Amino acid sequence: MLELATKSLLAYLLGSLIGSLIVGRLRGGVDIRTMGSGNAGGTNALRTQGLWFAVWVMVIDIGKGLLATSLLPQAELPGIPIDQSIDRTWLAVACACAVVLGHVYPVWYGFRGGKGAATLIGVVVGLKSAIVLPLLALWLLILMLTGFVGLATMVAVASFPLYLLLLNEGASTALLSFGFAMAAFVCYTHRLNIQRMRSGTENRVQRLWLFRPR
Repeated sequence: MLELATKSLLAYLLGSLIGSLIVGRLRGGVDIRTMGSGNAGGTNALRTQGLWFAVWVMVIDIGKGLLATSLLPQAELPGIPIDQSIDRTWLAVACACAVVLGHVYPVWYGFRGGKGAATLIGVVVGLKSAIVLPLLALWLLILMLTGFVGLATMVAVASFPLYLLLLNEGASTALLSFGFAMAAFVCYTHRLNIQRMRSGTENRVQRLWLFRPR
């Protein structure tokens, strides 16, 4: 249990390194939580700070998800013996959940982070890389049909466990449990987006929305 607890904690602390706030500090103290939608994620970074700012935000946020799931579970830490009784997939899933929680509730930034989408991309690459491209394709399709980034994100995340079930490809209990838990969690982090979509006040990505008014 020491290995599980230690690596889950390290994954959470890694997740608490928020890309937009790190890049913002390097850019002279920009805090995008005071701008636009108030969210510390990549979409708000793009809308308020431009493309290259958002690119570096995504690199950091995706990268930490990848590190937490592909390297950390297998790492040999000083003074922390490898626990043979712990299933490696369950350990990777625990680290995956912890890094996403760290991104959404970062201890370094007053527990005000992003919504977890970019970090989840890195997590899925680490857990099941073959699914990434289909999920991104679905995300883009929903975005083009509706113009809503939040809706596209929720649909793509929810499709992860469904993809495993339908294709019976690596549908372990650990991955399925993670998939369904993250689908519910991402819907929760996008609850304000859901409210705005229902009230008709949610912003759309006009450039990619196929059915925008002409």
